[in-house]
Amino acid sequence: MDMPTVAIVGRPNVGKSTLFNRLVGKKLALVDDRPGVTRDRREGDVAFGGLEFRVIDTAGLEEADADTLTGRMRMQTEAAILAADVVLFVIDARAGVLPADEPFAELVRRAGVPVILIANKAEGGAGMAGAYEAFRLGLGDPIPFSAEHGEGLGELHGALATALPARDPDEADEDDDAPGGRALRVAIVGRPNAGKSTLINRMLGEERLLVGPEAGITRDSISLDWEWRGRRIKLHDTAGMRRRARIDDKLEKLAVSDGLRAVRFAEVVVVLLDATIPFEKQDLTIVDLVESEGRAVVIGLNKWDLVADQPGLLKQLREDCTRLLPQVRGVAVVPLSGLAGQGVDKLMQAVTGAAEVWDRRVSTSRINDWLSEATSRNPPPAVSGRRIKIRYATQVKSRPPHFALFGNQLNALPKSYTRYLVNGLREAFDLPGTPIRLSLRTSTNPFDKG
Repeated sequence: MDMPTVAIVGRPNVGKSTLFNRLVGKKLALVDDRPGVTRDRREGDVAFGGLEFRVIDTAGLEEADADTLTGRMRMQTEAAILAADVVLFVIDARAGVLPADEPFAELVRRAGVPVILIANKAEGGAGMAGAYEAFRLGLGDPIPFSAEHGEGLGELHGALATALPARDPDEADEDDDAPGGRALRVAIVGRPNAGKSTLINRMLGEERLLVGPEAGITRDSISLDWEWRGRRIKLHDTAGMRRRARIDDKLEKLAVSDGLRAVRFAEVVVVLLDATIPFEKQDLTIVDLVESEGRAVVIGLNKWDLVADQPGLLKQLREDCTRLLPQVRGVAVVPLSGLAGQGVDKLMQAVTGAAEVWDRRVSTSRINDWLSEATSRNPPPAVSGRRIKIRYATQVKSRPPHFALFGNQLNALPKSYTRYLVNGLREAFDLPGTPIRLSLRTSTNPFDKG
């Protein structure tokens, strides 16, 4: 089977060439702040977390006469769209949806090719308003992304894994239609003395010391295929975290580590604690990092056989977890022993359960019924004599569950009230342990014209 093709399209200067370079892993395409630098279709081969495809960087889509240079560039881009298996439609999240984006969104829709909408230049949460505006293009959920900084790669990988055509039967190990379906990606992280390698060896049923993944998610990282109860699992080693003596400055220290790359690539992250000395500062920092990356979390209390004779300890540790990690309230805490082979089955039950919660979607009608009741029971406070009003809520995406609230003066909503809403969403819609994102939009949002 020939390698599938992915075309990157969008109006000029939205970051298409930067995205192309990020996927290919080399600076093959020229990048400049001036629009129109890319004129020809540039192609490159990509190995991206087990996915292999050919990517095409196109010239910016512009309305132009067919006889002009710009017109010929547009024709090249249209040809690339028609030949592609998947289109990455890129907008500038900071600029939002411009009039020039809309006719080309229509062009992509008419082509009948699977489309992944990318709201680029959204680094550090910037440009989220522009990302939400992209909903009106009718191309599905936008992925907030930063091609320059590599943010959003995990979300893009998941979308490509769904959209790309199935691989050849000879490559069925990566095929969604293989027995057990698509493999669930699980990373196991923890402090060096938490017993991670022992647990992985127990899962695999062999003594196999693992080395850290190669740097760069666009290259084949080291992972291990495993099967649990007929469910295909891809275990990712995070030995790269071991090479960091300290993780005090979370993202700055870990931004280039292989451990963080594995966390971003995973769907569920098992944070392995040493049950004899649990919840040390580094453990809490790692959980905080995983939550900030938006991955499903499971806490594993390893070496439980050494403390199992202490009555009430498990209850106490679960209470400690609730107190110390409120951002993943309700997270599964599983006692186990990698050395003795105890608790692995319960750990995997928690992992698959966490993946289901992470991927859950809630209907807009149910969310707004809940919102009406929650705001009636505990109304938002008043600001300068004017009460904050939340008019509407919806879930804008899953993985992790991400909700948006629309109303007036929401930028003045106290953090205590947003925590109240997040906790209410978690309880009302059975979302234990998973990160929950909540975005606040004023009445200038595209859904609220009145």
